[in-house]
Amino acid sequence: MLGGRVKTLHPRVHAGILARRDDPGDLATLEEHRIEPFDIVCVNLYPFEQVAAQRGVSEAEAVEMIDVGGPSMLRGAAKNFAHVAAVCRPDQYGFVLDELRASGELSLETRRELAAEAFATTAAYEAAIANWFGGRESFPETIVVPLTKVLDLSYGENPHQRAAYYRERGLRRHLLSRVEQIHGKDLSFNNLNDLSGARLLVREFQLPACVIVKHANPCGVAVGATLEEAYDKALASDPTSAYGGVVVLNREVEAPLGEKLAEQFVEVLFAPGYADEALKALRRKQNTRILVDGERRRDEPGERHYKRVIGGMLVQDSDSDIEDREGWEVVTGKPTEAQWGDLVFAWRVCKHVASNAIVLVKDLATIGIGAGQMSRVDAVRIAVEKAAEFGHDVHGAALASDAFFPFPDGPRIALDAGATSIVQPGGSKRDDEVVAAVAEAGAAMVFTGRRHFRH
Repeated sequence: MLGGRVKTLHPRVHAGILARRDDPGDLATLEEHRIEPFDIVCVNLYPFEQVAAQRGVSEAEAVEMIDVGGPSMLRGAAKNFAHVAAVCRPDQYGFVLDELRASGELSLETRRELAAEAFATTAAYEAAIANWFGGRESFPETIVVPLTKVLDLSYGENPHQRAAYYRERGLRRHLLSRVEQIHGKDLSFNNLNDLSGARLLVREFQLPACVIVKHANPCGVAVGATLEEAYDKALASDPTSAYGGVVVLNREVEAPLGEKLAEQFVEVLFAPGYADEALKALRRKQNTRILVDGERRRDEPGERHYKRVIGGMLVQDSDSDIEDREGWEVVTGKPTEAQWGDLVFAWRVCKHVASNAIVLVKDLATIGIGAGQMSRVDAVRIAVEKAAEFGHDVHGAALASDAFFPFPDGPRIALDAGATSIVQPGGSKRDDEVVAAVAEAGAAMVFTGRRHFRH
């Protein structure tokens, strides 16, 4: 009835699903009403997520894809798993048919596993619908995050921890969508965490770029006239930290660069493609995980950032935007065009470094990074010391700070080392003192007006 909207919501269907075969009363009721019991309920739910995610889909079209009878039948079968098998996905058909052919029935354990999957499937389905409705609010009263497993991982943050990668349902793209692993060991939790950070950073640049990440922080970032130049500059930034890192490139890897990469210990290599000779060289390293990027990922509209805390989640908008130079305020000095280039580059990198974050840049390449420090002064000191450790000349370098300098002491360390331009958000009560210190050193400084903490 109702044009087909009501067809499975019927006593003959649900009684046949819910009847307990070991209950005489249930069996008598079935016989009285001439209802046949069901042994298997196999349902593919209406494709709500696929339709709702399409561009230009109307509300009416999305609502029409909300399945009512399908989830009801699956839940009924799952509740009665002692007697009924709930099959909710096509990839279950194979092992279900194999067991039926082998023994003529499904074991209780199989039915229990199928029930768990059915409840998870209907819960995720309802969550996707709820989030679609809730998407009209910035932060609705209830958020349910439906996740689907993409990949079992070799281990978690440590080898004794099990791990898997799940994608958030309802989003068109995710970290490994259209990504193919063509060589190397299985991916680990840390590999994917570092890969995510590196991919987010490399997309800040249109020129040939290289990002090297270690323990969730960039240790070398550069752009160049060629991809090989970008890699050389990124590696030179901190070759010690780059050992065993994740390397992400935004151009195809040619043979000469493939040979260079093969000489390094690289945990994960990620690029849009590889020349045959480059791949041949890279495959000499058996353990290097080589990934091919089939898609330039962009932020999903409305994508949220989740951070686990005790007993819950902190939820915020993703920090996807970055300020343009046109909106910055020059508070002292007059940056040259070369300095402007380094300042913009440093600011884009600094956004992706753990707070407190300081980034030193020269000629569109990082030369020193201070990350994750409790004191901003210490972060500056580490960045300067890193530059000196690897023979980088700080004279003429640009410095970026992810948040304001509360005192002049931090900038003075960089200025004394030779930095000549600084970019920071501004907004401190002592901005005047900081500006005066920079002016006294004959350097330039600009305020962006917005900070980029990453904790």
